[in-house]
Amino acid sequence: MKLTKLTAQIYVPDDKEINQAISRTTHMAIGAHQDDLEIMAYHGIEACFQSKDKFFFGCVVTNGSGSARDNIYKDYSDDDMIIVRRNEQIKAAALGEYGALALLDFPSEEVKAKNNDEIISELAKLIKLANPKIIYTHNLADKHDTHVGVVTKVIKAIRTLPINIRPKQVYGCEVWRNLDWVNDDEKVFLDVSGHPNIAASLVEIFDSQIIGGKRYDLATIGRRLANATFNASHAVDDTDALTYAIDLTPLITNDNLDIKEFITAYIERFKDNVIKKINKVL
Repeated sequence: MKLTKLTAQIYVPDDKEINQAISRTTHMAIGAHQDDLEIMAYHGIEACFQSKDKFFFGCVVTNGSGSARDNIYKDYSDDDMIIVRRNEQIKAAALGEYGALALLDFPSEEVKAKNNDEIISELAKLIKLANPKIIYTHNLADKHDTHVGVVTKVIKAIRTLPINIRPKQVYGCEVWRNLDWVNDDEKVFLDVSGHPNIAASLVEIFDSQIIGGKRYDLATIGRRLANATFNASHAVDDTDALTYAIDLTPLITNDNLDIKEFITAYIERFKDNVIKKINKVL
């Protein structure tokens, strides 16, 4: 498997041959940055952890050069941060027992570019080789431009593939904007309560971000608990950790479905739901 960037890398924790390692994938996640996979796709990581027949393949699109930095990392250059974040992501893949990890090493500017066919083509090749049942990626209402750049390119990449080898499910997950606002009958509820020690450790391993000024470790676990607790007002909790997602599968089963109209329809239905509740009591 040859990647576009000379600095790109594929890491296989159990030392299987690369194509063999990727082709055994059942659950795949495609994220913009190092640590996005661990925040948004723990449902897939957990499903494959210690499994003999399920394998998680993580794909990180950017090189991490634009990371926030402070404390011991405050004087690190962009090139220094690329190395640090790559090493942290590899440690997470080893800890989480990923089937494989691809670090594509694109600068964020290229990911945000409207028509970067190079990234779309590379993602399509990886998805085709992996042939996953499920793909986790960012949601279309995320407030981070690079995240939106990734999810739109993931959809475009899948649409280049024959229908019969496309994933069965594609989930748009929470990172830089949660999905509590989505109407309950449209949310995908992902129980992520298993192996809480692994869940916490996977996020904590990104020291450059946590000590560097962003408490993603506390925020991630806190959001999952909040989702579980505030999910249903008139029922006891079924789990103590939930992540939400939007089902993006319709966008890869119907290539004519407009991406912008798809997500704005969710927003309009949320608006209608709010108005309906107010009208009940006003």
